[in-house]
Amino acid sequence: MNLLSLGLMSGTSLDGVDAALLLTDGETAGSAGQALTMPYPDELRRAIRAVLGGVGPVEEVERELTLFHAEVAKTLLARAGQPEVAVIGFHGHTILHQPDKRRTWQIGDGALLAETLGIPVVNDFRSADVAAGGHGAPLMPAFHAALATGAERPIAVLNIGGVANVTWIGSDGAMLAFDTGPGNALVDDWILHHTGELYDRDGAIAAQGRADIDAVDRFLAHPYFARKPPKSLDRDDFRIWADSLVAGRDVRDGAATLAAFTVAAVAAARQWLPQAPGTWLVCGGGRHNATLMNGLRQSLHTTVEAVESRGWDGDALEAQGFAYLAVRSLLNLPLSWPGTTGAPEPMVGGKVHRPPV
Repeated sequence: MNLLSLGLMSGTSLDGVDAALLLTDGETAGSAGQALTMPYPDELRRAIRAVLGGVGPVEEVERELTLFHAEVAKTLLARAGQPEVAVIGFHGHTILHQPDKRRTWQIGDGALLAETLGIPVVNDFRSADVAAGGHGAPLMPAFHAALATGAERPIAVLNIGGVANVTWIGSDGAMLAFDTGPGNALVDDWILHHTGELYDRDGAIAAQGRADIDAVDRFLAHPYFARKPPKSLDRDDFRIWADSLVAGRDVRDGAATLAAFTVAAVAAARQWLPQAPGTWLVCGGGRHNATLMNGLRQSLHTTVEAVESRGWDGDALEAQGFAYLAVRSLLNLPLSWPGTTGAPEPMVGGKVHRPPV
């Protein structure tokens, strides 16, 4: 049975909230409905940034974040003509991710969101996986595989958000997924510090600089890249390491070098893939960065395309994915597998909150 689900996603890039409607049975990708993105107000963005790591007034920020998500959902539903939604998939915002310590923390009050909107909410998608010994990430492979039904395989779906992750789908449907390394976070923070802008639009600043190849080689010496997947990262896991390698550079050369770190990490990830993908499909904000996309095409030596080339909506993809996972959670279907998160077995997950009667 098809259910109309609404997905809400706040990514590590801290740009805002993506919302999307999806009609799905939890098995097939279904059909996409309307979608939108609402940027965070500057004050809320600063507040979320201040509690990264699980410090500061987390409960206060969690409430503000939840109510902002409610406004995003109301806006989307109004634009769509107030359809009857069966469930909301509410990722929340990750402020701490330490799977080696069996800890992951996504703020977002599912009960408050359900009460505010009068719609059942599924949240806390990652905790069960992490508690069982998995990484709790990435969670999009199930949706990627559903979208890629009928595509030539092996194929790779690369998501470049604050952190970058890849889903590899083999010719037999087998999946392998893991975080490749930094995505946009290092460049975004560099640009914010040096210019006050939130990110390097289209990669224009990095395009004017020169990447330090020696620094890139030193970056790849980080032990993370020698670790066999599945594996995952916190947004700031490379912060100190990367800062030390670009310290003292001007804004353009620093941006170029940090962008090169992201590209080199993706290229290094190929060593873990069972077969070379014929195509890399790129989603996330990084697909808009021409410097990153050009670097990937030069480094991967194969077809690299934005997911729009397949008719997918790259801006809505993760929100659609959490709409999909919410339905799977209601149906008690797995959200993750040993090959995607390192969990010991296929794992169901998510917590259901129903509005008060």
